[in-house]
Parts: sequence; structure tokens; C-alpha cells
Amino acid sequence: DVLLEVILTMSAAIMSQTVSVSVASVSTPLLSSKRRHGGVAFKAAATRPLKAVVRARVSQTTRAAKGDVLLEVKDLTAKVAETGESILNGVTLTIREGETHAIMGKNGSGKSTFTKVLVGHPSYEVTGGTAFFKGQDLFAMAPEERARCGLFLSFQSPIEVPGVSNTDFLRMMCNERRKHKGEVELDPLEFYGFLSPKLEQLNMDPSFLARNVNEGFSGGEKKRNEILQLAVMESEMSILDEIDSGLDVDALRDVASAVNLLKEGDKGLLLITHYQRLLDMVTPDYVHVMQKGKIVQTGDISIAAQLEEGGFASLA
Repeated sequence: DVLLEVILTMSAAIMSQTVSVSVASVSTPLLSSKRRHGGVAFKAAATRPLKAVVRARVSQTTRAAKGDVLLEVKDLTAKVAETGESILNGVTLTIREGETHAIMGKNGSGKSTFTKVLVGHPSYEVTGGTAFFKGQDLFAMAPEERARCGLFLSFQSPIEVPGVSNTDFLRMMCNERRKHKGEVELDPLEFYGFLSPKLEQLNMDPSFLARNVNEGFSGGEKKRNEILQLAVMESEMSILDEIDSGLDVDALRDVASAVNLLKEGDKGLLLITHYQRLLDMVTPDYVHVMQKGKIVQTGDISIAAQLEEGGFASLA
């Protein structure tokens, strides 16, 4: 699995000296879920008054309604390539510009598999359905091309890459993206000028640049480094798979603050998480519940509060 993730995230570097990063009480819906989210029933937990929910979220919802579709997945099915085991059983999800979505679910429900299928992980085979990113057929693109187009995935457990410095890794990523957009590549001095404000914005120690990619990093440092990669890529659609796992309270606050800075504007964000604590810091527009490889419920953040209090049985 480690080798496969190395291949996925650094395939272009190995083959052609380029790097890709594989690639985020109301009973009445705020928006028509059936229209916007493939017919999934919109059901919010009855934990907050309707007026309070609308007042807190009206600006986000209005903004999201105006955005173009970034990612549109319909009836996606997929299996493990080696064993043939079916994992995804009809996932439907639409994310528009400026929207933040979160997927929650038990272990083994297919959350991480979904993210890996989207970025082209070779361990999984798509058996049905469609996925379009910015209007382009995602499954017709190689993994590195998906990254160049602006799809980013932060892994649950970022791997170490001995012998590759962060500076070189980040600059190669940056220049691959710039070339794709028709922009001039940055030399080392120009790149440092591009990177320094991002380090300051994310409150990161410049010593990160001199270290090898994730080598000897703590769990919190690895997650910060993933966010730095996201900042450098300036991707339009980011998928953060359990970015909160293994973080203490202070590290989680720092990472959440950085994510909030990077998701401003028209960028899309999909968060995979088990815990409400992340969603209290990075507020989603929609929360989805995944079971047995399919999204079975969609609502607002009150779903996360209900799960925190009563577990998945409370949603039955």
C-alpha cells in the first residue's frame, strides 16, 4: 500500500522528473437536496431551531447556490482491483464552487475508498457511474493529470520520502501546475519568494523546507506539510481525508485555521472525518453520512452533533 501511494503521488517524478500530488431543529432543507444532491433524502437532526440554522448559514448557502459545479459524481460503483470485492455501491455527490462538504461514516463504509477512486488510485477499479471535475471526465484522466487540473487529496497517513527535500518537492509540484495553466515556471529564488508568504500565512516554521518530505515528522507536522502542499498547488478542489486524525487540540486548531484560509473564495472542499470537533472549526455547508459504500443521508452540521451524541444508531 505504501508503494502504491508513492507511485500515485510521485508517478510523474519517477517517469519524467515531474511530480503530481494526488491528489475537503431543522426538518426543512435549506436547499432542494433532491435537485442538488442526486435525490438523497435531506434530513437534519432536530437539535437547533430553524431560525438559528438559517441565520447562521444563509450567507454560505447563498454563495454556494451561485457557484458552478466543480465535482459531480453520479451512481459511482467500484471494487478492489485485486480481490474484486465491491466497496462503492452507487455514490452520488455534487460539490459547487465555494462549498464545503463533509462525509462521515463508520470504519469500512467506503469513505477513504471514495477519495482514492476520485484521484485514480490503482488499487481500485471503477465498475459503473460517472465523475466529472470542472466539466471533464475524471476517469478519462491519468492520476497526475487530475492533480494538474486542480484536484488535491491529502492522505490519512502521509508517507515519508527519504532523499527528496521539501523545497524541491514543492517547487516541482508548483511548476507542474503552472505549466498546465500556461504560466511561467519559477526558478528556486522566485519560488522562495512565492512560498515565504504562504509559510507565514500558515504559521509554519521555514525549517520545514530543508527537511526531506515527511521524514522524521510528527503526526501534526505531516498534516501541516500536507496543508502546505495544498497551499502551493492552489487547487480548486481539495479532499482532506481525516486531516484531524492523530492531532492534539493545538495542532488541530492550527490545521483548521490554515484550511479555513485556503478554502476562501470559489474553492471546493471535501472533508472526511469521524469527529464533530473538526466540523466545529471548519464549518461545512453539507454533511453526508455514508454506509455500505453509499451516501444514505444528507443534511447540515446538526447531523454531526447528533452522531456525536447518539452514534450512527441515532440516525435510523
